[in-house]
Amino acid sequence: MAERETMCCDSVEVHQELLKIVNETMPEETELYDLAELFKVFGDSTRIRILFVLFEAEVCVCDLAEVLHMTQSAISHQLKILKQSKLVKSRREGKSIFYSLADEHVRTIIAQGQEHIEE
Repeated sequence: MAERETMCCDSVEVHQELLKIVNETMPEETELYDLAELFKVFGDSTRIRILFVLFEAEVCVCDLAEVLHMTQSAISHQLKILKQSKLVKSRREGKSIFYSLADEHVRTIIAQGQEHIEE
């Protein structure tokens, strides 16, 4: 039978100097919460697919629904979440609303994720 890897130290030894550095650099709880909420948004493959479309072009809900083979209602629901998280922005042109990436950070986050899973 294979030996199970233990996730605990064999003895208790607190490294105070290390803990001091960690405590000084740890972000506020609200910032950690907001960061966790942001990453939750990336936890849905439909939203990731929408972002990949927006990497290529500014598009309206009709275009997104067509290219992703989904209903406009389903796309609108996901766009609302992406917009609330400040990952996409919109602009009105006549009767259409066009969506695009909010900024280049979105592309960077996805690219970093891709690099990580491809290692």
